[in-house]
Amino acid sequence: MTQFAIGIDVGATSIKFAAVSKAGEFLSETREPTEGEKGKSAVVQNLLKGISALMAAHGHESLLGVGVGVPGVVGYNGIIKTLTNIPDWHDVNLAELLQSEMKTHFGIVPTVVVENDANVAALGESAFGVGKPFKDFVMITLGTGVGGGIILDKKIFRGSTGAAGELGHITIDFNSDTLHAGICGSIEGLIGHRQITAFAQKLLQHTPSSLIVELCGGDLSKLEPKILTDAAKAGDQVALQVWQFVGEILGVGIGTLVSVLDVRKFVIGGGVAGAGDFVLKPTLEQAKRFSLEAMHEGLEILPAELGNRAGVMGAAALCF
Repeated sequence: MTQFAIGIDVGATSIKFAAVSKAGEFLSETREPTEGEKGKSAVVQNLLKGISALMAAHGHESLLGVGVGVPGVVGYNGIIKTLTNIPDWHDVNLAELLQSEMKTHFGIVPTVVVENDANVAALGESAFGVGKPFKDFVMITLGTGVGGGIILDKKIFRGSTGAAGELGHITIDFNSDTLHAGICGSIEGLIGHRQITAFAQKLLQHTPSSLIVELCGGDLSKLEPKILTDAAKAGDQVALQVWQFVGEILGVGIGTLVSVLDVRKFVIGGGVAGAGDFVLKPTLEQAKRFSLEAMHEGLEILPAELGNRAGVMGAAALCF
């Protein structure tokens, strides 16, 4: 049977699992609820259910390891301080816990590697996606929040304690009234999902005839990036203005990263990546404006390729 690793992406409401070969073949997938509100024990049991299903399908004797991406900071000692939406998760070594549970339930002790979910998504793009040709790049994922992963020499750069890559907390405007996670005018505080929606809704107060209103069925609570992209493709001025704003904020942050890291390739993931050049073009323009001309050679802003599979594929790649 084909050797494989199990990649796991722990989300707020669901846990995604995939069996992935070393060559990047996506063999199968499954999903379980996270049930974080029930506490750590329930989450671990749901992890075991998904792992069991994939081992039954592909054979535990062919298992190379289990990789897990989690929404929290993972220290070099493997300790996860806290996990989003799991109230009793404090200072847990998930790798050791899963190994112990798998020995009890399945009689095996595989390699288990745990990493921050944004880092894992970047590793997925590095191993199997748009980042494959590049030794160094930075991935920025725009979703509910703004996450980041730094790949240097084809490896995740984790910093001195393991917390590197919190790119959403880079300050763009220190005079901003926007305060997010205690930081004024950060990328996430300005262009997280809710902030993009709020900016669009503010513009729509002055342009009620916008196509966006029609695409939302008159209910702006349904506004999401795809609707903005569809409206932009139709030439809607509000949608175009929203993506211009998002690209400008993102580009300022990337310009800073160019100056600090001397990295020239940037990968944009999440729902915003679907906007294509509507957001990528102003991002590149601003990145060049806010970095030295001598550092522009080879500078590219690219959309991610793996989509929703980046997390599980990157998690599997932790084991290869």
